[in-house]
Amino acid sequence: MQTSSIKSFLRPQIDFLTVLGILGSFIFFLGFALLTPMIIALIYEEKVWHTFLSSASIAFVAGGSLYYFFKSDQELRIREGFLVVSLTWLFLSLVGALPFVISGILPSYTDAVFETMSGLSTTGATIFGGETSSGFMNPQIESLPMSMLFWRSMAHWLGGMGIIVLTLAILPLLGIGGMQLFQAESPGPTTDKLTPRVQETAKLLWGVYVAFTGIEFLLLWVHPSMDWFDALNHAFATLATGGFSTKNASIQAFDSAYIDSVITLFMFLAGISFAMHFRLLRGDTQSFFNNRETRFYTLITGVSILVVSASLWLFDEYSIGSALQYGAFQVVAIVTTTGFGTDDYELWYSFGSFFLFLLFFAGGCAGSTGGGPKMIRWMIIIRNSFREFEQIVHPKAVLPIRIGNKTIGADIQRTVLSFFALYLIVFGLGALVMATMGYDLESSIGASIACLGNIGPGWGEFGPTDNYAQIPYVGKWVLIFMMMVGRLEIFTVLLIFTPAFWKQ
Repeated sequence: MQTSSIKSFLRPQIDFLTVLGILGSFIFFLGFALLTPMIIALIYEEKVWHTFLSSASIAFVAGGSLYYFFKSDQELRIREGFLVVSLTWLFLSLVGALPFVISGILPSYTDAVFETMSGLSTTGATIFGGETSSGFMNPQIESLPMSMLFWRSMAHWLGGMGIIVLTLAILPLLGIGGMQLFQAESPGPTTDKLTPRVQETAKLLWGVYVAFTGIEFLLLWVHPSMDWFDALNHAFATLATGGFSTKNASIQAFDSAYIDSVITLFMFLAGISFAMHFRLLRGDTQSFFNNRETRFYTLITGVSILVVSASLWLFDEYSIGSALQYGAFQVVAIVTTTGFGTDDYELWYSFGSFFLFLLFFAGGCAGSTGGGPKMIRWMIIIRNSFREFEQIVHPKAVLPIRIGNKTIGADIQRTVLSFFALYLIVFGLGALVMATMGYDLESSIGASIACLGNIGPGWGEFGPTDNYAQIPYVGKWVLIFMMMVGRLEIFTVLLIFTPAFWKQ
């Protein structure tokens, strides 16, 4: 027996030491991210600068120690990859919450973790601006230090493309087993590798991501209602399809058709696969415009804008211009799971409001920063449903499912069906937990789908003008878990709770 085979045979089913070593490297990287808002605090002469230094120091010591003592040259296997991703998202939220607690802005560690997980998962559900279940009044968003606002938005931006993908792009030390991490973290049923090396793929995707962020920042900054700080924060949140704003009234606070148009455009672009954007920028227009998922996403978004805008015009007596402005913004914000707001959709006529609710289950394209089920899965489930009708009429016919010129294999069909089943189960259980805490049906359903779909604002007591501060601690931890499950698309997290994951 060869030496490599002997080592593989002697390794435990899951090498926890290797997992801890890689987890430590991600926590160490977070320390550098925590130093960035400290610079903002120093620029604006805010006294909270030391909280970011303290938090970064904790990340450096804890993460560096884990990496130093448990660094391994062993090949990362699939199970360990999934475990690393799930634990990384959790522990980065636990460490990233420290600035809120150390500064005293949020005395509740649960609230701090909720806000941080909401940022990293690009959910955008906030606990600021409301009274907690313990009677403490969380501060309004506008009253937060600039550095704290920046940290919320930066958490969005890092989580949008994925901290793990970012780290693979800039830290060669994680080259071992990188594809396992990339597959576990990257959204969508398939992973689009632009190059043979995962590290190069991650760099290309992040290059497009940074470029789009810079362009939107400049387009927002030129408008007089936004200074450079507001422009940068909203560019971060838009490209990440997150939804955190520097204003309690979200984008509505700027009251500008130009701002609405720019953000609507970039929310839409963020909902398209960044691999497609890279191909388009490289000059491969055929791949971009012939991509069936991109076309389906555009069709669904366009039709939804027309339907919702018509509802606002006919039933809510908006002018045609205002109906298109507010209808397009809210549709794109929900479809892409960004969650920004310029209007209170709960006050709309029931037809438009309910139609928008259906879009909570849509999601952007696979490979985008958007959450939700994703358009490619809806395409497969729709094709599969129509195939069943044909199969009933022609029971002996062989009827493969095709998306464009590609045949969708039975394994992918099975995975997609299982995803939707689990998605609905988790959604139902989340709503049930909220209902047991005394919330009405609308609020329970709204909070569950808003967190699982990484949308942010929900319905009822958690609508676009409300927040999540009032929820008891147990409920917040349930929603924290749902945000992580939704961001990592069900299987990555739930897999580690199955007996099969731990069996030899």
